[in-house]
Amino acid sequence: MKKGLLFLLIVLSISAHARIILPAVISSNMVLQQQSPVKLWGWANPGEKIFITTSWNNQTDSVVTTGNANWQLVLHTPKAGGPYTITLKGSNMIVLDNVLLGEVWVCSGQSNMEFNYYYAGQKDITVELPIANHPNIRFFNIPKTTSAYPQDDCRAQWVNCDSNTLKNFSAVGYFFGKKLQQDLNVPIGLVNASWGGTPAEAWTPAERVYESDILKQAAAKQKQNPWWPITPGYTYNGMIAPITNYTIAGAIWYQGESNTNTYAAYSDLFTTMISAWRKQWDKDFPFYYVQIAPYKYGNKNVGILLREQQTKSLSLPGVDMAVITDLVADTNNIHPPDKHDVGMRLADLALAETYHQNLAGYHSPMYKSLAVDGNKAIITFDNAPNGLMVKGKSITPIYIAGEDKVFYPAEAKIKNGQLIVWSKQVKHPVAVRYAFSNTAMGNLYSKEGLPVSPFRTDDWPMDTSAL
Repeated sequence: MKKGLLFLLIVLSISAHARIILPAVISSNMVLQQQSPVKLWGWANPGEKIFITTSWNNQTDSVVTTGNANWQLVLHTPKAGGPYTITLKGSNMIVLDNVLLGEVWVCSGQSNMEFNYYYAGQKDITVELPIANHPNIRFFNIPKTTSAYPQDDCRAQWVNCDSNTLKNFSAVGYFFGKKLQQDLNVPIGLVNASWGGTPAEAWTPAERVYESDILKQAAAKQKQNPWWPITPGYTYNGMIAPITNYTIAGAIWYQGESNTNTYAAYSDLFTTMISAWRKQWDKDFPFYYVQIAPYKYGNKNVGILLREQQTKSLSLPGVDMAVITDLVADTNNIHPPDKHDVGMRLADLALAETYHQNLAGYHSPMYKSLAVDGNKAIITFDNAPNGLMVKGKSITPIYIAGEDKVFYPAEAKIKNGQLIVWSKQVKHPVAVRYAFSNTAMGNLYSKEGLPVSPFRTDDWPMDTSAL
C-alpha cells in the first residue's frame, strides 16, 4: 500500500508540474493590442507541445516548451472586437474567455497616478461610480511589489470596469481610458503600476542608473522612507518587468514630486527610464506625462526647477506633456483633487498624436525664443497657432531682468501671437521669467484654453535653500 501510494504521489506531482501555467496578465477578461503581433507565454514541462486556438480566426498554432520549461508564441491580432476565447491545450486545457482586442495603455508613477476613490477629496470618482459600468474598459491593477531582480510574473487579474473595481483604480488612468474608449469606440485595457512617493529611480532598471555617475549620485541622495522604496530598479523589477512581454499601445505617467531635491538630474533620469522601458518592450511606444502641479515645497524653487526638467524631457522623440498649473485649488495640497481634467488632457495628447484625430489646441503653449527690441523683450511660443489670451486684467506673474540679473515685476501684452514684456526699471532686457516659482499659477493661455507652461529664458543659478 505504501509503495502504491508513493507511486501515485509521484505521478500526481509530475502531472502537476507538467501543467500549462500562464502569467497573471494572460487571463480571461484581458484586452490584447489590436492589429499587432502579441505574445502569449508561460511555463510547462520541457518538450511539451502546446496548441493554441483563437476564436477570432479559429486558427490553431503550436509551440514546444524549451528545456527551461518556458514557452512563447507570437500571434497577430485583427482589428478591435470581441469578446473572444483563446484555448490552450497540452497536458491540460485552459480556456481564456471574454477576451477583447483594442488599445492597451500602462498608467504609472507615484501618488497622483495612484490617487483613487479612497484618497481624501476624490469627488470626481464619487460622481462617476453610479455610471461606471463599462464592459469595454478593463483594469489590470498591479499591487505594490518590489524585487532586487526583474520578475516574470505579478499578482493581479484583469477585471471589467464597474462601480466596485473602479474604486481601487487610478482616477487619472480611468478618465484617460474612458475618453479613449468613447472617442475611438474600441475596447481599452488599462494596466495600473503606481506607488505613492516613489522616486523615478525605483522605476528605472538599476543597471541604467548605476552606469551613470550623475544618476548614481542623485539616487544616493534619496532618503529612506517607511512607506515606499527608493532603491533603483525595485518597483521596475516587481511591477513593470512582469508585463514587458505584453504588447501595449503606450504609457502615461504622473510622477516627479519625490525627485525635486535632485531636480538637476531628472531629465537625464526620466529620459533614461523611458528609453529603458522602450528597449524592454522592443517598441518606441508613445509616452505622455503630467508636469507636476504648483505646490509649497520645503525648499525654494525646487518644484519649478523639476518642472523645467520635465519640459526639457520633451527632447525625447515620441513623448509629450500635459500642463496642469490651472487645475490646482490649494498649493498646500500635493494631491490636486481634479483628476478628471488631467486624464482628459492626457487623452487628448494620445488621440491627436497616437491616433491622429484632428484636435485643435490639444497642446499647451511652450516658450520658443526671446528677441530684444529696444527696452522690450519679445517672446514667441510653440503650440499657439491661434494666439494667446489672458484671464484677467494683466499678465501675471511675469518678471524681467537686465545684465545685472536682478528681476523686476514686468508689464506684458499680447501682440500678433507674441508676448511683449517690459519694465521701466530695465532698459536693456536680457531675461524673462513667467510663473517661474514653486507655487505660481499664471493666467496666460492658448486661445483654446490651455495654460502656457511656466518658463524662463535664462539658465542662471537659483536659490534652492530651505524655506
